[in-house]
Amino acid sequence: MLLTIDVGNTHTVLGLFDGDEIVEHWRISTDPRRTADELAVLMQGLMGMHPLLGEELGDGIDGISICSTVPSVLHELREVTRRYYGDVPSVLVEPGIKTGVPILMDNPKEVGADRIINALAGIHLYGGPCIVVDFGTATTFDAVSARGEYAGGAIAPGIEISVDALGARGAQLRKIELARPRSVIGKNTVEAMQSGILYGFAGQVDGLATRMAAELADDPEDVTVIATGGLAPLVLRESTVIDVHEPWLTLVGLRLVYERNISTT
Repeated sequence: MLLTIDVGNTHTVLGLFDGDEIVEHWRISTDPRRTADELAVLMQGLMGMHPLLGEELGDGIDGISICSTVPSVLHELREVTRRYYGDVPSVLVEPGIKTGVPILMDNPKEVGADRIINALAGIHLYGGPCIVVDFGTATTFDAVSARGEYAGGAIAPGIEISVDALGARGAQLRKIELARPRSVIGKNTVEAMQSGILYGFAGQVDGLATRMAAELADDPEDVTVIATGGLAPLVLRESTVIDVHEPWLTLVGLRLVYERNISTT
């Protein structure tokens, strides 16, 4: 069994693979204050009752693959692998790890590990060219060429960040539930905010993805737009350009990067 861990700024997603199939997954909050021991206890609680794993931490885990956008959490997870999974091969995505994805950026080291992993999974599942839209703390757009190169992307404020900012800065506004309103034309303040957030972000996705597709390919219809991230389901119905929804895209990429590197780790 392969354990994959994707640490984002807000949430951490863990996935368990049996071969190519993801058989279990968990989502927890990302807390940079957690120590390696606390993380180990939390992981044991999540995995301890799974029928494919043993009762002790590490039982049944044959490999671990990790990427993190939070350096302090990556440091603690490194300690978890050393102390609690010392005999298990592990891959931590950082400079020097083989992904097979050429990065066409001015400074490749600036690109978040999760974005390269998403590009790897996108090109593996759907070929190129493709665009990965990841709805997380930020909404990121990652463009992958027909040759599987990471061509660049765009970063926009995430949905929850926008809701929080609107509630905090608007004197007569407040934080709202992220839900679909009855109509685009809101009949009260809550519905008006929901409409602005939901349809505004859908329009943002459609506009940016359309412009990117025009730069990626002679025929924009050849570009596959892939949605992922915890907040993707909010926008799926309203976007006109999203072709597929892959909720575990990053975990799939972590499985692939593990397979590319484990023989040299």
